[in-house]
Amino acid sequence: MSILEYVAIATIAVTIYALAKRIETRLVLFTAGFFLCALSFDPMKALNAFASNMTKGSLILAICSCMGFAFVSTMTKADRSLVHYLASPIRGLGIFLIPVCTAVTFVLNIAIPSAAGCSAAVGSTLIPVMLRAGIKPAAAAAAVFGGTMGSLLSPGSAHNPFIANMAGMDMMDFIAYHTPWSVTVGVISAVGLLIWCFILGDHKGDKNAKAEVKVVDDGFKANPLMAFLTLVPILILVVGNVWIPAMKMGVAQAMVLGAVIMLVCAMVLQRTNPQEFTKQFFNGLGKAYGDVMGIIIAAGVFAAGLQASGLISTFIAMLKESNDIARWGGSIGPWLLATISGSGDAATFAFNEAVTPHAKEFGMEIHSLGGLAYLCGAIGRTMSPIAGGMIVVCGIAQANPIEVAKRTAVPMTIATFVLALFMV
Repeated sequence: MSILEYVAIATIAVTIYALAKRIETRLVLFTAGFFLCALSFDPMKALNAFASNMTKGSLILAICSCMGFAFVSTMTKADRSLVHYLASPIRGLGIFLIPVCTAVTFVLNIAIPSAAGCSAAVGSTLIPVMLRAGIKPAAAAAAVFGGTMGSLLSPGSAHNPFIANMAGMDMMDFIAYHTPWSVTVGVISAVGLLIWCFILGDHKGDKNAKAEVKVVDDGFKANPLMAFLTLVPILILVVGNVWIPAMKMGVAQAMVLGAVIMLVCAMVLQRTNPQEFTKQFFNGLGKAYGDVMGIIIAAGVFAAGLQASGLISTFIAMLKESNDIARWGGSIGPWLLATISGSGDAATFAFNEAVTPHAKEFGMEIHSLGGLAYLCGAIGRTMSPIAGGMIVVCGIAQANPIEVAKRTAVPMTIATFVLALFMV
């Protein structure tokens, strides 16, 4: 290895440390990548990577349209209606509220793909239900956050179009590929949390729990039609890809059509101002580009820096020696980085941008290695005490993030090793 490659390794270590310290993700990734490119006397490589990642059309279409739809779902409180109707039948289940709430969150996270956003929407309803049933705050928070793996199956997740585009396959086909494994992770999370929380005695009640439940009555009334409308884009995509080819359309088209239908219904049922609705939709588009596409762009610059340093070439040569190295690198690497940094996006995009395109060189498929890194990055985020969604559920439940992470860590660690051993 050259001196430059050792510098690149040191830069990776500093990058991980900076992410763990919650320094702005895009700043950290861009700075590290540009530094390595400049040190390699090729600063234009970083700038070219920045420019090329800015204009990835298929990603922009899928990611931005999904965020726009999410914004108007929140504005019309359609997402709250969906949570209300799924939460109503499960009251009175005792300790079995834990796996049921995890499962409900998993399903809702498909429609509300943001882990933090889903945690807020679902947690505000389900966590008080669990606390009133005598479940300890840390377990209640863990039950909700442990279910935020449902976004793995969402067309609104940035990783699905990103990896599908890299592998040259349709996004819905990629989702179909990893669905059995994503559901497996969800089952391990729900069952594992039930067993682990039972062992810890989390169902025996907490004398302070009821006092800590704060329910704000803001006059919200759930509407079954609005609840259904949050699922319309996903239903359109599934039906068009599986049963009725004439309905097949892209993610952006499905999200826009879903938003139009929601606007019409909201105008009738809620007297929603179409001007405000439109503003929120386009605010969502901009938010998605700035936040999600911003991480993809910065991760591209970071990957360019690693390539310029020669470290990626050395790593690929090492991976060619053994498929097992790639298997564990693609699982343990994103898992650990996400756990340390609290960001599954940063960990997964960095790995998939730098390593996954070369999968065929060491006897693997791009979609399988990319999917492995994607799932394991999300798993690591779910057991990180500093993840954004973790902070949200802990705030609602008045629980210590470390205590919550202790409960999600066991099933999530098991899930990581299951994927590493059997997924690829």
